[in-house]
Amino acid sequence: MKIYMNTGGLAATNGYLVAHEASGHAMIIDAPHKTLAPLLDIARRNQWRIIYLILTHGHWDHIGDHQVVTDAFPEAKVLIHRLDEPKLMKPESMFFPLPYRIPARRADACLEDGQTIALGDLTFSVMHTPGHSPGHVVLNCPGESLLLAGDLLFARSIGRTDLPDSNSADMRRSLQRVLALPENTVVRPGHGPATSIGAEKNSNPFLAPPGS
Repeated sequence: MKIYMNTGGLAATNGYLVAHEASGHAMIIDAPHKTLAPLLDIARRNQWRIIYLILTHGHWDHIGDHQVVTDAFPEAKVLIHRLDEPKLMKPESMFFPLPYRIPARRADACLEDGQTIALGDLTFSVMHTPGHSPGHVVLNCPGESLLLAGDLLFARSIGRTDLPDSNSADMRRSLQRVLALPENTVVRPGHGPATSIGAEKNSNPFLAPPGS
């Protein structure tokens, strides 16, 4: 497996290219505005076919380049959880007018908890992890000890729960679910640097028990 990251857009959001070299298949995780072109170039140079664009959730900073992906790789299927698909169908910021337009579209298919996504012989399990948004998902690849975490868990932080569609109780439950993964699991978040489940269990102040 090869994984590449590029960061961009108004909120410094991470987009990822994940490739299975033997099969030549690849996928993009999240689509920050004006951020994915270098990742698409890597795919082209290596003659990898991008077959999926997986959106961890529908907030504007994660979906801005979705059409850039499908224009470059028309066979790529755009996938999102059904509870966040309305954001893809009506892309906008909850707080301010965006200085650019995000095209509206429906998903090609909706992600569900427990679903598996195959990339060559790699298997990614979809985990529905609401809290930051109702339809937030993460992708767990046990064979590679990898968690593509979106805006659930960051290095020494967690996703916001002060948004109109956020829920702090759901966030706590979702975090407990991913914290049960092996401690050597590498966490690739939607913002900021990579970390691991073990590192966050040991040092993330937002995961400390109340009163500790």
